[in-house]
Amino acid sequence: MFEIIRWPSEMAPSRSPIHFTNEIEVAVLPETIWALLTNPNAWPRFYPGVEHVRLLDGHQTFGPGTRFETNLAGQDVSASVQEFEPQTRIAWGGHPKGAEESKAYHAWIITPTANGCHLWTEETMQGPHWIELAKQAADAFWLTHEKLLSDLAHAALTLEGKRS
Repeated sequence: MFEIIRWPSEMAPSRSPIHFTNEIEVAVLPETIWALLTNPNAWPRFYPGVEHVRLLDGHQTFGPGTRFETNLAGQDVSASVQEFEPQTRIAWGGHPKGAEESKAYHAWIITPTANGCHLWTEETMQGPHWIELAKQAADAFWLTHEKLLSDLAHAALTLEGKRS
């Protein structure tokens, strides 16, 4: 499967010391994955370590340019949606509130398959804060995203089971 992330030039993998990809096949409709990813109230059910997501500027769901605050990777983060194609792709970029020089860009692509959908997520990270965390556990970010995909798939399967 060929996936293309539309990287902001400054966050391209070739410019980022931390870059990883994760993917999973899920036997659910792409719309189910999309509904979970774009609902801030759903994130604590599947996003490891997330306790809250607060959308800013009066938004109720994620959309193009939506600014938000959350706690990702144990960090209070400010971010905004930078890519948004309903049912297909969403990406956000941001930084820890206490380390604005450390940036991250996290993209998702949802592709329909014969049995549901293929979910691809890819992230780049830059800056001293992320580099120090990576030094402590080189595969921690990748492993967290593996759990994220597994938990998201479980939440989606549960949600579709409730709809049936």
